[in-house]
Amino acid sequence: MEGLFQPTHLFLILLIALVIFGPSKLSELGKGLGQGIRNFKDAVNDDSGKSAEAKKDSGAPQA
Repeated sequence: MEGLFQPTHLFLILLIALVIFGPSKLSELGKGLGQGIRNFKDAVNDDSGKSAEAKKDSGAPQA
């Protein structure tokens, strides 16, 4: 078995999702997923920036 994420498998999953949800609902789901990922990345980057500032303020050496 070569893996689950082969192009034919991905195409079949997309086709089934399209039949179940329909084109308009599928685009809304994709948009929501993209916004969720973007918000998560922003939160992680913001949090790492705050921890770097906290280290700088405390005088701890940075790696």
